[in-house]
Amino acid sequence: MSSLVQQRLDTFRQQRRVQAGSLIITMFGDAILPRGGRIWLGSLIRLLEPLELNERLIRTSVFRLAKDEWLRTETIGRRADYVLTPSGRRRFEEASRHIYAAHAPLWDRRWRLILVVGELDPKTREHVRNALFWQGFGALGADCFVHPSAELPSVLDALIAEGLSSSLGALLPLFAADSRSAQSASDADLVGRAWNLSALADDYSQFVATYQPIVDELRRDHLAAITDQEAFLLRILLIHDYRRLLLRDPELPEVLLPADWPGQQARLLCKELYKRLELPSNRHLDELLCLADGSVPVVDVSLATRFSQYDPLKA
Repeated sequence: MSSLVQQRLDTFRQQRRVQAGSLIITMFGDAILPRGGRIWLGSLIRLLEPLELNERLIRTSVFRLAKDEWLRTETIGRRADYVLTPSGRRRFEEASRHIYAAHAPLWDRRWRLILVVGELDPKTREHVRNALFWQGFGALGADCFVHPSAELPSVLDALIAEGLSSSLGALLPLFAADSRSAQSASDADLVGRAWNLSALADDYSQFVATYQPIVDELRRDHLAAITDQEAFLLRILLIHDYRRLLLRDPELPEVLLPADWPGQQARLLCKELYKRLELPSNRHLDELLCLADGSVPVVDVSLATRFSQYDPLKA
């Protein structure tokens, strides 16, 4: 095994607390959604055990995801499949459009706003703020949240999934068109007020520092020193780490970003490493991912379109 791949896997295994539910969400979105959105629980356990997630932790985590309406169960004899709910599928598909995009989205120069216009108790208000923060929204004071490109219906669906359906009556989603004068504040002024980009930049730089040496090593060895299982495990951790960054990234247009923004470097790095891991990790999934009835799900053609504009062998 590559020493750097081993180091990354071991670092994950040595964490004192693992958010298994979040990792399972990543795995459903990356590996299971393009294979029908369902998996036998025993197969899920076998795939994640090499990361030292024990059976009890995985069972508890998928039970909670089912309770939160990400997943539902279908019993077949003495076995059970876990299946994405329609709302869970929509949330994954929306996230996938950002994670596997070949480039950052273009900006239509309209800001998306969510205003708190009704009464919310302090606990609910904080819950709403945190939920919007993890969707990349910035804050302009206590009652105005802003994003350059979010799909507002999907944002509200995500709040419902967070158990905040009762708060929607206090929220007003709006599109804001540009009608400024020469003396008014600029988009750059808004960005500086709404987001702490320096903290996000530090996290992107750490992502690059973690995965760039692995990419450099794989460029030299062309995966000769990594097994199919290791490629799969690294792919899941790569997308898990990148997804968590994108959740907080408003994906601002380039003109509003600081010079040398590390988010672009992280995007290109993720594309290259993912493509280098894709074939061996898919072989591993073909071998171990199955349904409760023993059948192997067919891979959807959409899998081939991920990062489709990037070919690492031509880089």
